[in-house]
Amino acid sequence: MAYWYRRVFALAIPLILSNLTQPLLSTVDTVLSGHLPGAAALGGVAMGGVFFNGIFWTFGFLRISTTGLVAQAYGAQRHDELRLHFLRGLGAAAAIGVLVLLVQTPLIAISVHMLGASPEVAANTKLYCHLRIWSAPAALANYVILGYMLGRQRARTALALQATINVVNVAMALWLVVHLHWGVAGIACATMLADWSGCALGLLLASNALHPESAGERSLRWAELVDRPSVLRLLALNRDIFLRTISLVAAYAWFTRTGAREGDAVLAANAILMNMFFIVSYGLDGFANATEALVGAAVGAQRLVDYRAVLRASNLAAFAVSAVASLAYIAGGSHLIGLFTNQEPMRILALRYLPWVMALPVLSVLAFQLDGVFIGATRARELRNSMLLSFAVFLALAIVLERAMGNNGLWCAFCAFIVLRGVSLSFYLPRIEADFPIPAPVS
Repeated sequence: MAYWYRRVFALAIPLILSNLTQPLLSTVDTVLSGHLPGAAALGGVAMGGVFFNGIFWTFGFLRISTTGLVAQAYGAQRHDELRLHFLRGLGAAAAIGVLVLLVQTPLIAISVHMLGASPEVAANTKLYCHLRIWSAPAALANYVILGYMLGRQRARTALALQATINVVNVAMALWLVVHLHWGVAGIACATMLADWSGCALGLLLASNALHPESAGERSLRWAELVDRPSVLRLLALNRDIFLRTISLVAAYAWFTRTGAREGDAVLAANAILMNMFFIVSYGLDGFANATEALVGAAVGAQRLVDYRAVLRASNLAAFAVSAVASLAYIAGGSHLIGLFTNQEPMRILALRYLPWVMALPVLSVLAFQLDGVFIGATRARELRNSMLLSFAVFLALAIVLERAMGNNGLWCAFCAFIVLRGVSLSFYLPRIEADFPIPAPVS
């Protein structure tokens, strides 16, 4: 068992560091806009962040399906199949990215209207979105590249890629906003440049899949890339993950829209607290991503004993980390809020709702871990069904509790949404073991 703890931590620690760099893209934006005059700048960047989370998370199946398929091919030692999954993912990312650019004007206008911001916040949101959206092809390709790295258990490479993106983002944001005084436009341009820098580096790091001759492997034929059964399997997998992700995005969008109805200050306070939750969630995702890779390899190799050992080791480690995160927010959450903004009305409101964020790490660990298990096993149908049920319950609770308790009711509904995701997936867990061959009896 000690072996599997070492394997989990060997993957999870670099992935935690990698994932913890991810919220810097939005955290740096939030901190810089929080120090611009008035609440409209922070509200606009927050709304813009919701828009891009919606766009990019909608196509999160590019990362999720790539991770599961590559991990299973890696476990089964099918190297040609591994490269094919990666190249198909890149092709899909390029096509979707170009489509997003083509429809950007109506897409942004409709989204800003639906989010229900004030005129001042809406103007900043549109400025931010129209600049940052030019990173769409790169950001989507980065999902595929990250999924490929995770599936091959190249955690340190994933860390280097994410670190590069965020170093570029921080450096450009400080230069454009602090030095050149570009304001919201500078924040958007910095994030766009960071995504393209990460994409260029990622393609370089994955060059053996793009140019197999350099790694001593044979070239792939076009007929293999567009193989009908393989493409249909990928489409079915992506369809279910797409529906699952749409429900997740809708939950966050409903949360943001409902908070916006209570005023710009509540919207900004919720944005600060949600960024605090994202910091923790990306940390928990490190263990979930390790679980994806190891479960996928166990499924590909058809080793039930490995699958069970991964579950025990990764779940125990993730629960321990979630408890530490909750304690850290209890001890220092108020100080962290002060780093996000120096505007007193927003700080007071964020402190009022901080207890919800203190509880979220422990409440969400089961959902994150089981997401990793089902992604590694490429059981997208179960992921879809669990998320649809959880979203329906969240929507009902959010409507009822927000009317009765205001913003506290909204946070209560969100916590229930996270818990139900984990609980509902746990009922599907026996289906994964049923796909393994029955172990031979010990004589």
